[in-house]
Amino acid sequence: MMSPNAGHFRAEIDTRLAEGWALERLTQPSRLFGANGIRTGADGRIYVAQVAGSQVSAIDVDTGEIETISPMGAGIIGPDDLAFDEDGNLYATEITEGRVSVLQPNGEYRVVYGDMPCANPITMHQGHLYAGECRPDGRIVELNLDGSAPRVILDKVPMPNAFEVGPDGKLYFPVMAANEIWRVDPKGGSPEVVATELGVPDSVKFDSKGYIVSTQVASGQVLRIDPDTGEKTVLAQLAPGLDNCTFVGDRLFVSSITGQINEILASGQVRSLVPEGFQWPMGVAIDDDGVLFVADGGFDYILQPGGKPRLVGMLFSPGFPGFTRGVVAAGPGEWVVTTANGDVARFWPDRQESEILASGFNRAMDVTLAPGGTIIFAEYGTGRVLSIDSGNVAELADGLDRPVGVAVGSGGICYVSESGGGRIVRLAGGRSETIVDGLQQPEGLAVNGDTLYVIDVGTRELITCDLGRGSRSTIASNLPVGAPPGLARVQLGAVGNLSGPMNSFTGIAIGSDGCVYISGDAEGSVLALRPE
Repeated sequence: MMSPNAGHFRAEIDTRLAEGWALERLTQPSRLFGANGIRTGADGRIYVAQVAGSQVSAIDVDTGEIETISPMGAGIIGPDDLAFDEDGNLYATEITEGRVSVLQPNGEYRVVYGDMPCANPITMHQGHLYAGECRPDGRIVELNLDGSAPRVILDKVPMPNAFEVGPDGKLYFPVMAANEIWRVDPKGGSPEVVATELGVPDSVKFDSKGYIVSTQVASGQVLRIDPDTGEKTVLAQLAPGLDNCTFVGDRLFVSSITGQINEILASGQVRSLVPEGFQWPMGVAIDDDGVLFVADGGFDYILQPGGKPRLVGMLFSPGFPGFTRGVVAAGPGEWVVTTANGDVARFWPDRQESEILASGFNRAMDVTLAPGGTIIFAEYGTGRVLSIDSGNVAELADGLDRPVGVAVGSGGICYVSESGGGRIVRLAGGRSETIVDGLQQPEGLAVNGDTLYVIDVGTRELITCDLGRGSRSTIASNLPVGAPPGLARVQLGAVGNLSGPMNSFTGIAIGSDGCVYISGDAEGSVLALRPE
């Protein structure tokens, strides 16, 4: 177990700076790696599945104290929903791994069933373990604890999500693609529609009076629904991005993908238990007006100078380009991004519009612009660096070892960080030339004048290199980047055909005043390093 009192990574990081530099956290560290499925344990605490952090935590609902139950790098990867049996065994659906696993009270972990693409909803009822696949033709099954083939209750369900057995013994489940809630006898049979015209439901639980309580991911509403009539009552209106809910006695708690846990009071008011925060973040970029864009996977944010993060795009919102990884400013209110779906897209957040410029790439990572507007990006999965100019895709380099960061300096020279090769290369004439080596895991890359800035995630350092003289210096060490201290970063796979591999990286950007912005992904914050 790790410390119960700290936040996102349960540890303090004391960043050390070179003389003449000052550190500011533009956002506070997140307490969770997002918040997905939640379930009340026998101890009265809420257990939270965190896909982005491959972590399960337990929260005291009165004090807000958080304890890590299964940390990043342990057995559970990408947990999306949770269930307990009477013996205290914790079952988790691992959505990116397509499997269901169990964590025993003694800490032992094993896979219960390993062939469930997009494994997501799970519940235990009277010794029966039910799980489902949140995909367009998903199955709902009863799992056998010995690992043998499951019994299919229902198939071809359009994206079922977090479900529960109701007082009548039937299994009630949200059907996201139909925007409805259905029920079915767990023994089999045809499903019935319970409620329609919702706000894209993604969870179903029951209160003590037998009413359905359901979160709506697109509308942000928490609804109470009569299972007999389908009549709906709005219990609370929150921001879009809700994921799940659970009861502690008669107290209702709701999770949001951004990491919030809120209690919904009887009056309809909301009490914050855990505030929202970043799940990673990854790419950061700054425009000529000092506006900072933060790519946080399924959520994109804008930070105005001196302001707080403003959500400008998310899953299910109009014009969202998809799980966003790399970003570069392309003009007022315009950004170019890479996505987990293998796309490079132009994104206008305030207009809620995006345009795919090219697609079909294998883990596109960082992206930058060359003079004249040519787009350059790293393709991690194939070891290539590619460009897009007027819709034409060209290869600038291949055979690189897991390229991540790209930056363009004076004269249009392109620099690339090889995270696997531990070096920075310069691209010229179709060839790559090493200019910095001996690094552990370089990722984020930026150029300001004759100075190259690189984040070495392996050593947690911000390093500069004088491109003229070749001299190096360390600006900051012990940065909160990469994996939390003492843990190994877990790279998440694809979610069926809904999203490509969700590889993350540590991004960097430099403002016109020389301020260096860093995605503090180990703690879920954005950092600003300012020259004094």
